[in-house]
Amino acid sequence: MCGGERAPVPLQPQLGFDPVFCLGRGRGGQETPRGPQAEGSVSAAMSSPGSAAPDVAFDPASPPVIEGFTPTASRSRDENVRAKFLRKIRENPVVPIGCLATAGALSYGLYCFHRGNSQRSQLMMRTRILAQGFTVMAILGGLVVSAMKSPRPH
Repeated sequence: MCGGERAPVPLQPQLGFDPVFCLGRGRGGQETPRGPQAEGSVSAAMSSPGSAAPDVAFDPASPPVIEGFTPTASRSRDENVRAKFLRKIRENPVVPIGCLATAGALSYGLYCFHRGNSQRSQLMMRTRILAQGFTVMAILGGLVVSAMKSPRPH
């Protein structure tokens, strides 16, 4: 007995072994195994002949089969970094404009700070925040537009 809590309860024979162990109360009141047999019970159940694990060997050369998903030809293999960058700019041209505005405001603000012009530096830092917000909104807008263009499975 495990601490005198309950009488031993045998496991189901289809798991490949039949140890006797005690059950305790876990989260939500469900019974959980305790004892030295409990630690090995999952691995022993998975390796037994009656387990639910598939008999098909894993083939790393082929992609996994996912029900309801058909993979498309990947563009990443056909294009280099420059071609991908140009394609992304064509898909959403507002994002690079926002990034350049953010970088410009940051650079000019740091330059003004270095020169001692604190009012102009503060103005540029506020401008940078606005440019960053514009860039984030452009990214979200591009995601919405691309989601609306993509076909939805029924």
